[in-house]
Amino acid sequence: MIHRLLPSDFDDILTVVNDAAQVYKGIIPADRWKEPYMPAEELKKEIFDGVEFYGLKEDDVLLGVMGIQRVRDVTMIRHAYVLRSHQRKKIGEKLINHLRGLAKTSMVLVGTWEAAWWAVKFYKKNGFTIVTKGEKNRLLRKYWQIPERQVKTSVVLKLNK
Repeated sequence: MIHRLLPSDFDDILTVVNDAAQVYKGIIPADRWKEPYMPAEELKKEIFDGVEFYGLKEDDVLLGVMGIQRVRDVTMIRHAYVLRSHQRKKIGEKLINHLRGLAKTSMVLVGTWEAAWWAVKFYKKNGFTIVTKGEKNRLLRKYWQIPERQVKTSVVLKLNK
């Protein structure tokens, strides 16, 4: 069942994110990799900045998480992760469909690493399209707070509702 995650789920969110993010190691630029991939302080900041996390649990175990954040005139899908042991079981699809239903703006954006071909494929399969390089650079600088190095190594996909 998908539900909005609570402060009591904080450690479980970190577990899912940091487990799932292991697939990035050796794929994304080495200067952007860190362990843990998302430290607790970074998750606290994301929540403080307005990311609302939703999760899918089975038998009281959090298997997947995905965040949604309204930034000005767009909705952003943030931090989409599924435990590696539960990937390719439609958990991500269920979460993204749930969050798409919560979006209140005409445009929904998601950013991911350009080298993470499996993530790009997932978003395309779920109705998102990659924006041009110029549009990507504009959107990342307008809606995300990320370093320039990450702008250069990322893609943005959009869903027009």
